[in-house]
Amino acid sequence: MIPHFQSIRHTAYLLVVASNLAAVAAAAQEPKLDVIYVPTPQAVVDRMLEMAEVKPTDFVIDLGCGDGRMVITAAKKYGARGYGVDIDPERIKESNENAQQAGVTDKVEFKVADLFQEDISKADVMTMYLLTSINLRLRPLILDKLKPGSRVVSHAFDMGDWEPDQRDTVDGKHIYFWYVPAKVEGKWQVDDGEQQFTLELDQKHQMVSGKVDAGGKPADIVDGRLKGKEITFAVVINGSKREYKGRVEGDQITAINGNWKAKRT
Repeated sequence: MIPHFQSIRHTAYLLVVASNLAAVAAAAQEPKLDVIYVPTPQAVVDRMLEMAEVKPTDFVIDLGCGDGRMVITAAKKYGARGYGVDIDPERIKESNENAQQAGVTDKVEFKVADLFQEDISKADVMTMYLLTSINLRLRPLILDKLKPGSRVVSHAFDMGDWEPDQRDTVDGKHIYFWYVPAKVEGKWQVDDGEQQFTLELDQKHQMVSGKVDAGGKPADIVDGRLKGKEITFAVVINGSKREYKGRVEGDQITAINGNWKAKRT
């Protein structure tokens, strides 16, 4: 009887070990989620896309797409194209099913991917419902990879000292909106039709400061700000305040108001 009991006990032990190994293997295959899944209310989705002024020509990327409602709404309501990224295969399966039901599979796609490894450069609009800590890790990629004028909208979480260009609240839920600013830091030679001067700009996200040198007469610029590619600033030269508004295209700025231009030196 004893050997028989030992054999049963040994078999039971092996079954427990096998069960534990199977559980460990299954856990290893499950994605490690940085953010728990909480669906964005549809009213918030609608307002986020409205703030981003989504158009049929836009490409929308949703990072941490959940059930796909953001990209699906952008396609169904505005005719935009785009895709959603999530690390959880269950969410991607659900997103694809929802896209099928909404009849927008020709405009959207969803994929399992690490959002930090994703190429976001083609986004005209990027949407997020992550965490501030994740947003801050994404911020350098957003500022470097997205083209100036691209729009970024986040549900609930901001981007630290990158102040939003607009904010709103829907049913107690906060929404933050940014334009990706052009890169303007450095020296520029300005010709406003009446005189030429050197403009040296400092930039912190969309906020612009700096100095001008007009024939050896230094002055500060005031009210400097970027809205995507659009730059505005004012200069007081010889007691006269002049306001400038232009569009940044690489190393050139062309006038929106007046007859002036600038070139990076």
